[in-house]
Amino acid sequence: MKNLQDLFEHQLKDLYSAESQLIKALPKMVKNATDKKLKSAFESHLKETEEQKTTLEEICKKLEIKPGGEKCKAMAGLIEEAEGFIKEAEGEEVMDAGLIAEAQRVEHYEISGYGTAVRFAKELGHKEIAKMLQKILDQEYKADETLDGLAESRLNKKAIA
Repeated sequence: MKNLQDLFEHQLKDLYSAESQLIKALPKMVKNATDKKLKSAFESHLKETEEQKTTLEEICKKLEIKPGGEKCKAMAGLIEEAEGFIKEAEGEEVMDAGLIAEAQRVEHYEISGYGTAVRFAKELGHKEIAKMLQKILDQEYKADETLDGLAESRLNKKAIA
């Protein structure tokens, strides 16, 4: 990577890999969630993640780059941690509270990545692409807020006992 454009393209490929991995991981979270609202939130985010991956493909096409070729090691690690938690959790309440914690780690990673990508796009003069990335960033913030709401309103309280 020799310049900001190269770094931006690397960032996009990393985000594409992260979303691709998440599409495979979210069904496991849906399957293991016991709370109906949490299950629904994961299902909704899966659809959103599929759309985000498509948006990244569109962005890469505009930039004339291939979205593949990178493996997001951070997302792989986050997913591995989540899978480890699922194996160790005992009880529905702890499972749901823990799934929220694992999912929020993922959301915070994505918020960081998309925030950086938006900034790079703006600095490079890719106004339309910056708007597309900002839309995804806003969705990631919303997903995090939804998970926060579920945790704080009742699921963490259930896990206390």
